[in-house]
Amino acid sequence: MEKDSGKAFDLYLFKRVMAFTKPYRGTFYGTALAAILLTVFSVLTPMILKEIIDQAIPRRDGDLLFELSAWMVAVLVGQVVCQLLFTYYANWLGESVIKDMRITLFHKMIGFRMAYFSRSSLGVLVTRSVADLQRIGEIFSQGFFMIVADLLKMLAASAIMIWMNWKLAVLVFAILPLILYATRIFQRAMKVAFTEVRAQVSNLNSFVQERLTGMKIVQLFTREEIEAEKFRKINEKHQNAWLKTVWYNSFFFPIAEIVTSLAIGLVVWYGGLQNIVDAGADIAGTLFAFILLIEMLFRPLRQLADKFNTLQMGMVAAGRVFKILDTESRIEDTGTLEVSHMEGAIEFRDVRFGYEADEEVLHGISFAVKPGQKVAIVGSTGAGKSTIINLLNRFYDIHSGTILLDGKDIREYTLASLRNNIAVVLQDVFLFADTIANNIALKDPGVSIDDIEAAARQIGVHDFISSLPGGYQYNVKERGTMLSSGQRQLIAFLRAYMRNPSILVLDEATSSIDTYSEQLIQKASEKVTEGRTSIIIAHRLATVKKADTILVLDKGHIVETGTHQALLDKKGYYSKLYEAQFMVEEVA
Repeated sequence: MEKDSGKAFDLYLFKRVMAFTKPYRGTFYGTALAAILLTVFSVLTPMILKEIIDQAIPRRDGDLLFELSAWMVAVLVGQVVCQLLFTYYANWLGESVIKDMRITLFHKMIGFRMAYFSRSSLGVLVTRSVADLQRIGEIFSQGFFMIVADLLKMLAASAIMIWMNWKLAVLVFAILPLILYATRIFQRAMKVAFTEVRAQVSNLNSFVQERLTGMKIVQLFTREEIEAEKFRKINEKHQNAWLKTVWYNSFFFPIAEIVTSLAIGLVVWYGGLQNIVDAGADIAGTLFAFILLIEMLFRPLRQLADKFNTLQMGMVAAGRVFKILDTESRIEDTGTLEVSHMEGAIEFRDVRFGYEADEEVLHGISFAVKPGQKVAIVGSTGAGKSTIINLLNRFYDIHSGTILLDGKDIREYTLASLRNNIAVVLQDVFLFADTIANNIALKDPGVSIDDIEAAARQIGVHDFISSLPGGYQYNVKERGTMLSSGQRQLIAFLRAYMRNPSILVLDEATSSIDTYSEQLIQKASEKVTEGRTSIIIAHRLATVKKADTILVLDKGHIVETGTHQALLDKKGYYSKLYEAQFMVEEVA
């Protein structure tokens, strides 16, 4: 359940974030100890300075001066060491928590069912995985520990002031509300300003990403000048939003310095006045100590607003991340059957399914495929062809009916076992920004380059790959943009073949390739489909003709079943589809 993350500080979310520090409890407590020691060393400095001025110098005691100076050096070294350890390990802890949370988040997301990704913005998921988690890390490096350390310093400084001279302390505390009030106003103004900055950053990122992605359209329709002008205006808003934060900082920090100087001036004035009135009052050391203690009290207070803002933004980011972690959108993997090979018998029994609860896509589909049989599924766009494949792989669960593989309900198989036995070649091939070899093997350590080359030779694509610069080590770049559509199909075909699947699915895998690539695909198809159950969703005539059985779909119903010639002779739906879509191709 998602809690209210709009609070200034959400304790529920904070506890959930802190739960990720459990493996690093030693570091957590060590960082807290460094903060405490840092506070102790900080307040010791003005106390030692007071003793030097009040004791060593008036007495002209060189030994005492040397001893106190040595202690001063030791304290300063200890302060530097504690500051180093505190800064490093606070950041180390934050990065470690980010690492663990990012792994947990990614593991959660890759287990989501396809319906989740259909309804979610991929850009938002990327932002949650990168930018929002970085904000959470800042809770440790710039938020929580820094606030705790500053509060400890302020409390210690206040206590030492009261102990040294309560009258001077009261004078300092009387000035304190001024800087507290200024800090509060600054915090509110900066919160509004940063909200505007984040909105403008989001607009800027979205605009640039969209225009770069659609650059071909921008140039085809000669919109360069128009888009450049839009970008100028958006960039100007972004600049103004940042300048507003600079403006607030320009006001606040001089005011904070003036208030600090006012406090120091009043202390020096009142202390000097005490010394004049009471000639026996030796207050010089106390005044020097108070000047350091005032800085120790007021400086953290000036920065506290920013640190609380960092903490709050981290909590907001945590709320977004935990919302995803709390999402339940997984295919239930309750099956126990694990098989390395299937015979390949497929049966759909009265299967009903819809991507939306009230919009059914498949209306009681029933058919059977024998092991080793080649079945083609044809139909107009939206008939439900690809949906059948999605259900076979359990990317979605059916609403009713049964899907059987080798006579067993597919839910009885583990998801890994089920999907390892089914290879799919899609029309829209996705390739990673990596080498051809890694795209084929998907970095499976059990697959060697020799295995890849042998498989490529078997299906007739080795020569094509070898002709590329670097051959199997050729980097295809993001989404395989260095290859043509047909070449990407060939790589995808080889990737599927390498898995040695029991069932092969070609989802319109030859619908957008050139003639040469199609010939290679057809040659590979004969090799790959040999002895395997094959389901072919295709528009190409040659592939459909060779199918043992053709299932004709229309609006989620199987309207005809038979061989190519039998369906043509029937003069029904398939015959009309053939005449509309395939006749031109056959003549050509």
